[in-house]
Amino acid sequence: MSKAIRILIIVTTIVMALGVIAPAAAQDDNVLIWAREVDAQGLDPHTQTAFSSLRLLDLVYEPLVRTDADLNVIPALAESWAFSDDGLQLTFNLRQGVTFHDGSDFTSADVVASLNRVLDEATGSAARSQLLTIESIEAPDDYTVVLNLTLADVPLVAALSSVNLVILSSDVIENGDPTVDVIGTGPFVLDSWEPEQKTILSANADYWGDGPYLDGIEIRIIPEEASIMAALRAGEVDFALLNDPLIATLLVGEDDIVLHRTPDISYHVLQLRAAVEPLDKLEVRQAISCAIDRQAVVDVAALGEGQVTGPLTMPAYQVPLDELFCYEQNLDLARELMAAAGLEEGFTLSVIVAQDEPPTALSEAQVIQDQLKEININVEIESLELGTYVDRWLAADFTAAIALNGGRPDPYPMYNRYWQYDARFAEVAGYVDDTLDELMKAGQVETDPAARYEIFAQFQRHLAETSPWIWLYAGYNYSAHRSYVTDFTPTPTGYFFYLSQTKMNR
Repeated sequence: MSKAIRILIIVTTIVMALGVIAPAAAQDDNVLIWAREVDAQGLDPHTQTAFSSLRLLDLVYEPLVRTDADLNVIPALAESWAFSDDGLQLTFNLRQGVTFHDGSDFTSADVVASLNRVLDEATGSAARSQLLTIESIEAPDDYTVVLNLTLADVPLVAALSSVNLVILSSDVIENGDPTVDVIGTGPFVLDSWEPEQKTILSANADYWGDGPYLDGIEIRIIPEEASIMAALRAGEVDFALLNDPLIATLLVGEDDIVLHRTPDISYHVLQLRAAVEPLDKLEVRQAISCAIDRQAVVDVAALGEGQVTGPLTMPAYQVPLDELFCYEQNLDLARELMAAAGLEEGFTLSVIVAQDEPPTALSEAQVIQDQLKEININVEIESLELGTYVDRWLAADFTAAIALNGGRPDPYPMYNRYWQYDARFAEVAGYVDDTLDELMKAGQVETDPAARYEIFAQFQRHLAETSPWIWLYAGYNYSAHRSYVTDFTPTPTGYFFYLSQTKMNR
């Protein structure tokens, strides 16, 4: 879709939206009305992969540790932690006086039950592969947990900051159903969820930490971001999550509206499943990489709102892009590689995209579609509703996919679910080799920062050369709110825990 057509659609939608947005119901002035386009896809934090689910669950549940706005690992349900001298034991000292939303005490039994649930293959956890070094878990008392490890696992603490590794009540795990019994320790309590309509959260009056300063949050699902912008401008909502840079940038300099534009460590990527012909041929994947002008993808699909990136997006581990294979478009080399693969006449490549998140996905696919015509690859785009897309993605039921995947503060938990032989999403990734597996294992145990950087620099160079995926760019997280909303801190992870510190001064 051209930029001009997108603008026309957005302007038309805004005009329509201004006439149909229902006024907010009279309510407590200290309840934040938050609008977003995409609803949660489910409520079990250990199994969800959709950003829309995890952003909600991050307000209700808590991990042992979390990351702050600078990607530092900080205490959450664990006050402190330490490795043994040989690195084979990791001990957590838990926070005392914490209660779940049902009034039950948080203890080590909940940590043991939660981590064991993730480790149980039957759970189908999105984060199981991050805990595979845990040989056993001990709870010597109510507020101490000891993880006995098979090897020194340097990034394990950072991995435990994931929303996929939050702590559930052991009673819910043993006697309830985590897909519907949403009982956490977080700053907000889930009161109700009406899928595709609204979610009501109330403040946890017994929260152990600072805040929350809001009485609650009402999350409204508004299907078009242009309508969300109109509602924000009209004062019908207080806070908005925006994903489309074309919408977000229209709010720059707007009176009475604060726009947050935060560099994101999530990444936009064209995933190629090398398990599928003809993508099983190295030359074909490399040809695709060489034929794509990544900067043009950013410029057209995201209006230049992003930076071309290699596989690692966190600043501490990025390598110069000129060290990566074919990061400048090279059509001559791409054609040579297609000829070497015996595919000068090309082939058809099916690419799935999600309709809702990110909103740039279809445009990214269309830019790539035009670019790959230059090497006789006919891209067929299959646009799917988000839930269907997630199901297809998890089942590895695709040949190629435009995806927005989450970043992490550490390279190992960011990618061990893909690029190891026993990875949770190895089938989805569609490719692994000895070098990737060995580099991941080496990066897991290396403690020297300089040596660890070089391991993951080599890891990135190898991924770029073998081209199982084509990394495109890292964009921005956008959120906007009325000026009377204060003390909100955006983060590079795109989550909203810091709504617990947010205040409203109408």
